[in-house]
Amino acid sequence: MNFKYVIPEIVDINEVDNSPHPRPMEIGSEEDRQRQVKETDGQPITQFKGNANPYIDYQSVDLLLSLQHPRSKGYDEMCFIVQGQCKEMLFKSAYYELYNARLRIMDDDLPNASLILNRCKEIFILLTRFWDVLATIRPEGFKRFRDYLNVASGQQSFMFRHVEFILGNKNIAMASVHKNVDHVYPAILKNLETPSLYDEVIKLLHRRGYNISSEYLDRDWTKKYQPHESIEQAWLEIYKTPEPTNDLYLFAELLIEFADIFARYRFQHFTTVERILGLKPGTGGSAGVTWLKTMAEHRFFPELWSIRTDL
Repeated sequence: MNFKYVIPEIVDINEVDNSPHPRPMEIGSEEDRQRQVKETDGQPITQFKGNANPYIDYQSVDLLLSLQHPRSKGYDEMCFIVQGQCKEMLFKSAYYELYNARLRIMDDDLPNASLILNRCKEIFILLTRFWDVLATIRPEGFKRFRDYLNVASGQQSFMFRHVEFILGNKNIAMASVHKNVDHVYPAILKNLETPSLYDEVIKLLHRRGYNISSEYLDRDWTKKYQPHESIEQAWLEIYKTPEPTNDLYLFAELLIEFADIFARYRFQHFTTVERILGLKPGTGGSAGVTWLKTMAEHRFFPELWSIRTDL
């Protein structure tokens, strides 16, 4: 897009409270709301004291909306930054859900784990749609600001790495990307060294009486997950009763639905980058599309895919 554009002023960033901590707020009640609606005659409250309003303070929305800083004169860079930041927020949301789903699995609470995974599935459906927006950036538009990324790349996203690790795609080399970031790396390292959600599912199968190889119940959790026959056999046994009363069968189907949606997210990433960049190298040192293609071929919960042949 080769025209003169304007970035509208929405926040005076010099006046923003840039603390990352929660801002002080009073706690309301149903009684307060009933009283207020009578005082306002059902109209929104429009007068507030201080230098903010409660919604701005609750969401820190002025701080959030002051963090977009295009560095080039390329029109599409604002779109690229906003979509990237929104994806990071949704990765955080997904990780929160997956972290708690893992705790529910550890507590043999599949009903609540299922509710959580259903929400996470919807988050990744939404994430997949972000590539539709980014695909509107044409090659010439991306070229106008790409150099300003220098070696910055989405593969350096620590929030996406958290999601991958908790799902079981451990990678020591990719964890080391964050080793120099003192306020980020400890949580990444802990996630790397902790059993994944799928590892906890396997332990649950063992607790339910399925014959799982002992090496999959206590191993080096930093290592990339490798499929195993004992786990495949356990799932095959579970799938012999594909009934609504079989909670392990229903949970397995939910897991593979989620893995399917995650694979679509990766594939959409791959095709969008190919559409914009072709076979150019990535900014972060990777081979670009060629590297993304290998990532797109990865499948979480591999035994749930392999048993399809025998069902």
